[in-house]
Amino acid sequence: VQLQASGGGLGQIGGPLRLSCAASGFTVDDFTMGWFRQAPGKEREGVSVISSTGTTRYADSVKGRFTISRDNAKNSVYLQMDSLKPDDTGVYYCAASTFTWATLMSEKYDVWGQGTQVTVSS
Repeated sequence: VQLQASGGGLGQIGGPLRLSCAASGFTVDDFTMGWFRQAPGKEREGVSVISSTGTTRYADSVKGRFTISRDNAKNSVYLQMDSLKPDDTGVYYCAASTFTWATLMSEKYDVWGQGTQVTVSS
């Protein structure tokens, strides 16, 4: 059971970045899949989640700017990040949970990917 996050890098203020999370050993549409981030000196926070039924949820700080999606054929989850802000800088992690609800509570997640760095700068 493994998650592999990719797609991070240097993003420009106001620009886009797209993160990918490829799963192996399980099927993403059977689980609630979440994206989390941790900025330097801060606690990890939930960014977005998509439940097994397709319900999505976003942190207030990213609503209207980020979009989570899932491709069952590729067994992957994506995070499209638009209108990037410097506060979006951090290490982004994807995670899987057996919890039914679209929760942003990290303690509900059982499997974590390795993280990908996102840096937003002008």
